[in-house]
Parts: sequence; structure tokens; C-alpha cells
Amino acid sequence: MEERYKKLVEYIARGLVDSPDDVSVCVNDLGDEHVVELSVLEEDRGKVIGRKGRTAHAIRTLLDAAADGDRVSLDIVD
Repeated sequence: MEERYKKLVEYIARGLVDSPDDVSVCVNDLGDEHVVELSVLEEDRGKVIGRKGRTAHAIRTLLDAAADGDRVSLDIVD
């Protein structure tokens, strides 16, 4: 299940950034919640966040749709 979240976020992020090889996704299972941590280069961070956070919100919406009832959150880490 966690692998599905990782692959989805990684696929989306690699399509948005200039350095797709530097995209790193990690999924932490916290019992009843999965936390997906996305890490990209500093110069690509704005591309995955978007204006006023719209791109990050869209990624979270797709992640929620794929979660099928599970609790999943997305953190964009430094």
C-alpha cells in the first residue's frame, strides 16, 4: 500500500521538476496514518509547491483519491 503512494508522488514530482533524478520520496507509517515525505532540490521546490500552494494542494488531492479511505498526508521537506 505504501509503495503505491510513493510511486504516485514520485511520478508527479519527477514530471514537474528540472532535476528528476534528485526527487526523493519516503513513506512513514504512523499506525493509522501514512506520511509521504517529498524532497527535491531547493531550486525545484517552488515547482512542486506552486503559486499559493496550488500544485502541492493538487498533489495532496490526488494522494487522497488514491488513498481509498486511508489517512495519508504529504510533507515537502527541505
